[in-house]
Amino acid sequence: MSALQQALKEYLAMRRALGYKLEREVRLLPQFLDYVQQRGEQHLSSETAVAWATLPRSAPGWWSARLRMVRGFAVYMHQIDPGHEVPATDLLPCASRRATPYLYDEAQIAALMQVAGTLRTPHRVATIQTLIGLLAVTGMRIGEAVGLDREDFNLATGCIVIRGAKFGKSRELALHPSTTAALRRYLRRADRPAPMADVPPLLITIAGTRLLKCDAQRTFKTLTRRAQIQARSGSCRPRLHDLRHSFAVATVLDGYQQDEDVGRRLALLATYLGHVDPAATYWYLSAAPELMHLAADRLDRHLTAAS
Repeated sequence: MSALQQALKEYLAMRRALGYKLEREVRLLPQFLDYVQQRGEQHLSSETAVAWATLPRSAPGWWSARLRMVRGFAVYMHQIDPGHEVPATDLLPCASRRATPYLYDEAQIAALMQVAGTLRTPHRVATIQTLIGLLAVTGMRIGEAVGLDREDFNLATGCIVIRGAKFGKSRELALHPSTTAALRRYLRRADRPAPMADVPPLLITIAGTRLLKCDAQRTFKTLTRRAQIQARSGSCRPRLHDLRHSFAVATVLDGYQQDEDVGRRLALLATYLGHVDPAATYWYLSAAPELMHLAADRLDRHLTAAS
């Protein structure tokens, strides 16, 4: 094992200890070091980093992401040996990869639940309706929802535990009694299949396996067509993940409408969503003009009272 390979092993171990999953880095950074070795180099250079990052000639949108992975490792190596170069942040174009959130209203969510009733089997209907309802009222991530085990739901306390989520964090979500009742009905269905795994999943397919994220997203796309929920623009298309955005916006809107301390509610929302940095929560709220209107109205009332 070369010195660079050993350093990469230590770098990945350090990042994992901080809670990062590093699925792409584990696969791609060793390929980058193989490329460095093929060029007969002992130190990381910006030239080699860019050359490797742009190897997939047909995928320029992926170049900046590859270079960003190298840059993180290069920063680590530069602290050990200044002979390693850190690529500048503007060497390759970085196209925005974030879609504009599609905010669903209550009528659209109800329509999605209704058209889910057209799916093939009664248990499939119940599973997809439970998934949509759970995402709409908790704002959890799709991967978190399909990753839930049966034992993660405590019927007695009405809470769900999300384990090993983003950045390796776990959290407990308190559910509304109506949500608890809906989950109870789903779990007690007479047609619930026997699980294929030793640890039963909460959301289960008719084959007794865990519902997969790709399956849920594909089914949701079908449901949006049947419910005639259409894209608002090229960058604002209905996605399953946008139920999380809708939950965040609805939570803050309710705070304004109830004339509550929205700052306090934002702090609670960030915790509930599992955000390490509050800035991530602000991203979920940035595309809602309704929030801007209510915030401006509250500011106007405050300034009027002060004068």
